[in-house]
Amino acid sequence: MPIQITSGIKVEVESRYLASHSRPLEQYFIFPYYIRISNDSDRPAKLISRHWLITDGFGTVREVEGDGVVGEQPYLLPGEQFEYTSWSSLVTPTGKMSGTFQMIDDLAQFFKVAIPSFTLVVPDLLN
Repeated sequence: MPIQITSGIKVEVESRYLASHSRPLEQYFIFPYYIRISNDSDRPAKLISRHWLITDGFGTVREVEGDGVVGEQPYLLPGEQFEYTSWSSLVTPTGKMSGTFQMIDDLAQFFKVAIPSFTLVVPDLLN
């Protein structure tokens, strides 16, 4: 499970392949991913927005930006966690994702938190 810590905010990611919603013959592959954000710092922080770089097996990069995550902008006190699940689609059976979360603390200081790079791969390709 990839883990990245930035400014005391820990981001853990786990991804998988969802065969039941994918259509390989149409070059449509679905990859759900699970994220846990832990505030291991000594200051509260609110997640304002996200910025993703989604790279398919051809090297084509798609950027996705937006407010919050899954419709929420979680406010995390020191020691608190927020978990969510989302998904991405690819036109290839392999790819990767990385990005950042824009956060703000109680002193109105903005800071970026790195989302660790993680792979998206159809399990049969691992054998």
